[in-house]
Amino acid sequence: MPERRTIVVGAGVAGLSAALYLRRSGIAVDVIDPLPSPGGASFGNAGLISVDTVVPIALPGMLRKVPGWLRDPLGPLTVRPSYLPRAAPWLMRWIRAGRMDRVLAISDALRALHTPAFDCWKDLLGPDLFRDLMRPVGQVQVWDSDADTASAIVERKLRERHGIRADALTADDLRQMFPGIARDVKRGLLIPGNGYTVSSPRLVRTLADLARAAGVVIVPERAMKLIPRHGGGWTVMTNIANRHAANIVVAGGAWSRALLDPLGVRVPLETERGYHATIPNPSLQMRLPLLHKSRGFGLTPMEDGLRVAGTVEIAGLDAPPDERRAQMLADHARRLFPDLRGDEPRLWMGFRPSTPDSLPILGPAPGRPGLFLCFGHGHFGMTGGPPSGRLVARLVAGERPELDPSPFAVTRFTRHTRPAA
Repeated sequence: MPERRTIVVGAGVAGLSAALYLRRSGIAVDVIDPLPSPGGASFGNAGLISVDTVVPIALPGMLRKVPGWLRDPLGPLTVRPSYLPRAAPWLMRWIRAGRMDRVLAISDALRALHTPAFDCWKDLLGPDLFRDLMRPVGQVQVWDSDADTASAIVERKLRERHGIRADALTADDLRQMFPGIARDVKRGLLIPGNGYTVSSPRLVRTLADLARAAGVVIVPERAMKLIPRHGGGWTVMTNIANRHAANIVVAGGAWSRALLDPLGVRVPLETERGYHATIPNPSLQMRLPLLHKSRGFGLTPMEDGLRVAGTVEIAGLDAPPDERRAQMLADHARRLFPDLRGDEPRLWMGFRPSTPDSLPILGPAPGRPGLFLCFGHGHFGMTGGPPSGRLVARLVAGERPELDPSPFAVTRFTRHTRPAA
């Protein structure tokens, strides 16, 4: 075993970013994932790079919304009743994370993590590929009502706290920016510091190609168990091999918990199942992505069509997709743009790896030398993944990271690691 070899489990944005930064530090790296990149949440997300988004998902007032989540299986956020007993402890932590004092601290941490996102993408891709794949042109948010909702008021306070620019848009402004938009859209905001990628799949494939070119070995196997080795280091038992390394980075997204539970490393990780419908050959041409805040979905102009993505379904990893939720997103797009035409939508469902406080879990696993964590980005994987990969790579290499890792430590949830039986 090479003295400093590291195995990264997971070939999504966070795992590939960590692997490429580790390789640039001179460390031999293997990445283990059963699917070719992009095979998980990195494939089907909305493609948003939200540098100037500092708002956690849990906000004050969530508790009173729970009955509605259970009643409406097609609502913007739903919990499948059969899954509620299993999800309840995570949901209660999620609701507690919505207290305003916690929201402020979480927002500060999101700001620190997200601010360098475009710089990290440019560093990983290089300037030419960055120009090809990225559009740092802003994002637009819209609402159906003239009055601010409670959550919109909190979001405005958080933007003001961090000095984030947001330009108010009238209904007339929106009709000029998005010809054909429905008349029931009353107002909007332009967040000029945000942006998007023209193709989530091509972006992640490019990142994988760059990692291979740098000497990273991507192994198409499934990691089944992490086993500490006597005298130090780790063995990864896969479906067909035993692979050894001094260090392990767990970047397995929603599947990370299954690898950590046997080690006694307890993480409150849940999957917020997200859906999308991609409309090929759309008649609508958009320069900016648009997020409909009243209905919980977004539209992103991508090179393979108009991607309509969003909603949250709490139902675990095993339940079959509810394709009605993806079809509903296509219907939302046509309601927002009544003249929208295109080919038959392609439907998709994926698993957002989510923590109760919307912050990823980054850094060492206490009591397990050589084990590092890099997952839990929830709705912000395309934004937080590269800075997270850089941070964890610095910690593995024994270098000083660019930002304080303490807000993202797993110890914020548990103060000790219980040894496995």
